[in-house]
Amino acid sequence: MEGYWKDQQGRLVPLEMVKPIDRARSDLVMEIVGKSLNLSEILKNFRDRAIDDVKAFVEISAEQYGAKIGGRKGNITLTSFDGEYQVVLAVADCIIFDERLQAAKALVDECLRDWTDGARPELKAIVDNAFAVDRAGKINTGRVFALRRLDINDPKWKRAMEAISDSVTIHSTKEYIRIYKRNDKGDYIRVNLDIAS
Repeated sequence: MEGYWKDQQGRLVPLEMVKPIDRARSDLVMEIVGKSLNLSEILKNFRDRAIDDVKAFVEISAEQYGAKIGGRKGNITLTSFDGEYQVVLAVADCIIFDERLQAAKALVDECLRDWTDGARPELKAIVDNAFAVDRAGKINTGRVFALRRLDINDPKWKRAMEAISDSVTIHSTKEYIRIYKRNDKGDYIRVNLDIAS
């Protein structure tokens, strides 16, 4: 509404009652946000176009050999002829666990009770850490998968590891485009497209 500004509680405040410093702060924030939204859209369009271009190039390259590439593709690295630059298309799966992870946890707990009778509680805490959730309520997949790498010949443990494997579901797949430039030492350094960095 003209002559009013909405405050953080959604109330309309007459413009003449808004302090000059509050107006200046809001104007600065809106100016920066406006520019950043434009940049964000430019980066999103660049990202989408770059991913499409890499995929199209992979198709063209495969056609030279009469190969038809279908389905989901893995990570791809394209390097400039002089070796100075690389473009990497990285594909990452977002993994979640279903209810069978709870069965795995119960079996692991049983193993611990059998193995650690009279042992220090810190040992149980180490394994419990693998099943701990973060602030967002998500389980760290790396810590859970680390348990599977342990070579333990206990039938209950093996059932627990099978339950972990069966509980894995690929929830979604994300694609990332990364650009690298070679430095004076010959190492590839990532070109920073993150404004926070």
